[in-house]
Amino acid sequence: MSGVTEALLRFIVSAKAHSYVGDGGLVGHVVDGEHEHAYAEGQWRYRDRYVGGTDFCGQEVVWQGPAPVWAMVYYATLLRPGTIDGATAGRVIKSALSALYQEGRFLGGWAAHIDGWDYVDVNEGDFRSFTGLEEIRRDGAACYRLQYAGGLVNE
Repeated sequence: MSGVTEALLRFIVSAKAHSYVGDGGLVGHVVDGEHEHAYAEGQWRYRDRYVGGTDFCGQEVVWQGPAPVWAMVYYATLLRPGTIDGATAGRVIKSALSALYQEGRFLGGWAAHIDGWDYVDVNEGDFRSFTGLEEIRRDGAACYRLQYAGGLVNE
């Protein structure tokens, strides 16, 4: 892995940890119904912009200087709204991902048991090109699901 891609990977993990998961970088009013978190370090900038709440869709982008170099898209939905609500899903996700980011990564498969919920994230590929699925389960049944895909981008 080149120095640039190692630096990019470290930045992606840092940006994810300092934005939604870390309750940081919330940008004020952007567009009605849209939420945005932003983060920057040196030459790197990150933006996570999404619409919705309990069911939501969004995009994360990283720029090196003026050029976009990496992006990810995602869609999430509550599969069993009578079993789990958005606040609970958010709490489980933040706890699970915070522990993952502390390992210096955001991909590679991850599972955690949090307050009676099972969090599972599986994916294929690496940060250059990947697809994945995040679920929160109770008693073996998926209650929340997020699908994602992304990787390096070029002009």
